Amino acid sequence: MTKETKIKVRGYHLDGYQHVNNARYLEFFEEARWAFFEESDVLKMLQKKNIMFVVVNVNINYRYPASVGHTLVIKSKLDSLAEVGAKTSTFKQIIYLEGTEKVVCDATVTFVLFDGKTQRAIATTEEIREMLAIELAD
Repeated sequence: MTKETKIKVRGYHLDGYQHVNNARYLEFFEEARWAFFEESDVLKMLQKKNIMFVVVNVNINYRYPASVGHTLVIKSKLDSLAEVGAKTSTFKQIIYLEGTEKVVCDATVTFVLFDGKTQRAIATTEEIREMLAIELAD
């Protein structure tokens, strides 16, 4: 399943070179991940169990400078259950300029499931894998 999130570039997103500051892309990717999971039964189920997604690594490739007035389209996806490991999973995200195929940047985000009670990463259970499979089928 791929979810699209749009963000309009504002002046406060820019650096001294009048391009979106590299750190802002991290925020854009996070906003899009929240949008991806907000309507998800997976997130609701995990929250009830005091389990959360915690990012442990982000790799971003910057490809094209976005500027004020651009609308960015962030495509977020969990490609397959093959990307859901025993402890870590990966999420793919790509930012395009709206109305084009121009890639502004892309990211691979690695996350773990984190137990709020024990404050430790936990294994991905079969129940969670099944919930993610349903999300992928949508």
